[in-house]
Amino acid sequence: MAYVPAPGYQPFYNPAVPFKTPIHGCLRAGMSVYIQGTIPNHINRFAVNFTCGQYDGADIACHFNPRFDGKDKVVFNSFIGGSWGSEEKKKDSFPFHKGKSFELTFMINSSSFEITVNGSSFYKFKHRIPLERVDSLQINGDVTVQSLTIAGGGGGGGMAAAPMAPMFPNQGGVMPLPVFPAGNLPVMGGPVYNPPVPYNGTIQGGLLPRKTVVIRGFIPEGAERFHINFKAGSSNDIALHFNPRLTENAVVRNSQLGGHWGQEERQLSYNPFRAGQYFDISLRCGMDRFTVFVNGQHFCDFAHRYSMFQMIDRIEVEGNVVLSLIQF
Repeated sequence: MAYVPAPGYQPFYNPAVPFKTPIHGCLRAGMSVYIQGTIPNHINRFAVNFTCGQYDGADIACHFNPRFDGKDKVVFNSFIGGSWGSEEKKKDSFPFHKGKSFELTFMINSSSFEITVNGSSFYKFKHRIPLERVDSLQINGDVTVQSLTIAGGGGGGGMAAAPMAPMFPNQGGVMPLPVFPAGNLPVMGGPVYNPPVPYNGTIQGGLLPRKTVVIRGFIPEGAERFHINFKAGSSNDIALHFNPRLTENAVVRNSQLGGHWGQEERQLSYNPFRAGQYFDISLRCGMDRFTVFVNGQHFCDFAHRYSMFQMIDRIEVEGNVVLSLIQF
């Protein structure tokens, strides 16, 4: 089953580096870019560039450049009209380590790029180029990228752009094309960044057909289990209990209706949940089932046992997990 991202959610999985992609509709305040990757043991530097075009010599609105040179630091700069601007350097609390994974987030606001690393605020780089000129993203250097997501994109005026097919390594850097017209999927709300666990969120208006919930996070070493519950607040019924159990190498799906647990579903073709790794879960509510994708791959279906799924208006996340984003 092909993965169709929700409107305004443009993911890429295991892209080759150097990597570049358009930012559909240009960069705007409220958007965010998430990069999950690994630093190799032999590294000099890598860079993330927000550019005005994909051609050589294009202006760079934000140049993010960790350097491993014995004086480890992150350099920030811009490149305008063929010349580099004044460097800004962050030398203290260097967050990147050889052989270790990282999560890097760029949150775009009206005045700056607000950057977090591994869930902690790292730096604010003030805009030197108008956001509406920034239409591309590039990554180069010594880094391995597991996933990259541009969130909050799409058309203006409250209309979502056509969702984009995810990019996988065998596509050789060719940009994905729209897979169906805009308007076929409900528009997502804004993301919640680094929410605490336990997490309890409200789905305004309840689950609609084809509504997608995106949950990104990290499973710490020593984790045993965590779960995601879709609940009907009026009855406290659990329409879907999604429960990765690391000590059992299992992912249990179930429901709890009228206070009674139903029949567990445990069938797996693969298990993507491992301690020390990041994950990206997309749960879509269909007319007759939930469809779950993990890291861009179809993971499972769960037939509705709670027929009035529009009454499902709560999301709970509990257990041994660190959340970086929830969006629905």
